[in-house]
Amino acid sequence: MENVCSINNLAACLVQSGMNPDLANLLTALGGVVLVATVPLVTVIFLIWVERKVAARVQDRIGPNRVGPFGLLQSVADAVKMITKEDITPQGADKFIYNLAPIIAFASVVLIWAIVPFTPLHIGADLSIGILYFVAVASIGTVKIMIAGWSSNNKYALLGAFRTIAQLLSYEVPLVLSLLIPVMISGTMSMQEMTRQQGGMWFFFMAPIAAILFFIANLAETGRAPFDLLEAESEIIAGYNIEYSGFKWGMFMAGEFMHAFTACLLTAVVFLGGWWGPGVEQIPVLGFIYLGLKTGVVYLFALVLRSTVPRVRIDQLMALNWKWLVPVSVANVILTAFLLKLIQWLNLAPQDGTLGAALPQTIILFAGNLVLGLVLFNLIRNIGRSQRLADEAVPVRGEHEETSPVHAVGD
Repeated sequence: MENVCSINNLAACLVQSGMNPDLANLLTALGGVVLVATVPLVTVIFLIWVERKVAARVQDRIGPNRVGPFGLLQSVADAVKMITKEDITPQGADKFIYNLAPIIAFASVVLIWAIVPFTPLHIGADLSIGILYFVAVASIGTVKIMIAGWSSNNKYALLGAFRTIAQLLSYEVPLVLSLLIPVMISGTMSMQEMTRQQGGMWFFFMAPIAAILFFIANLAETGRAPFDLLEAESEIIAGYNIEYSGFKWGMFMAGEFMHAFTACLLTAVVFLGGWWGPGVEQIPVLGFIYLGLKTGVVYLFALVLRSTVPRVRIDQLMALNWKWLVPVSVANVILTAFLLKLIQWLNLAPQDGTLGAALPQTIILFAGNLVLGLVLFNLIRNIGRSQRLADEAVPVRGEHEETSPVHAVGD
């Protein structure tokens, strides 16, 4: 394995071929930057076609089918159209910040890909604080929305930015709390090491509630239905990006599509074993296929939700977060910490990455999640029953009112 040139040892291979070490390190770094920046952008062009096709099938339509085979070039045509459209900057706008916001929107998502482990050998940077890096970089997207709305010198853009910031900051709380669970189970924040520890059992089976909370919070963070209030055309025109057009608006949309896919990618890495699969230790390149399949399943589920579930109101959005997701996340963290301590006391912690070693811990953690889920389900049922009884107790308007006699004309 040491003789195979991969991304991780490419600089050493170039040095062995006679290249200057400094130049080899520079070329390796530049190659990694170009790869990380190019692959997500090309992926976005394809994902736009996929989203249109899935939405069309769900809604009994055809979708793109004219430009190119199967309509594959429709996204390319749209990209060319946005690039060639007129670039308008409003009067009174802060031009530097106004033009900086779309760049931040795109870069904040691309930077996340630097820590994604694609195979046992292929990763941009295996940081020991990978989870913390993801949370920090993903939060940069909040800044671009605020500066885009403020610098546009438009009251509707500013109001849209305020509402969007409230949504993003609120849902970061359950997002971070749900990420604490796999960190506690694995004992590391490195995504590569976290993936390796799922060789015996995926963290999804140890912490299904955390996985569901992470997925829901990511839907809100990326502005996907039913939480797509980042762009509410029926209420505040288009939100924070109303004054952007052409290529700048296209960068916002590219960042949104890429962020949605990246969230599904991270869900697969953190909870579904990432690149783990049969034969990956012998043929590491298979990790790309396994990770792509797992990400595709999560992504298609998110697309079906987007095409079927209606948009919620802003008060419902915030109530769901602070009244349900945050308390459940806190309870889940406390419960998991207690169960992990119990597992450690019973000496049932897995000693290796096999299924048999991870099974006792999985059973205990899954049972704890099952109990918490049953308590939550019973609580929701009781609240729903009380609300239904309260609605039934309210008399229908006019039900007990006396009907006045009908008088003939002329009485």
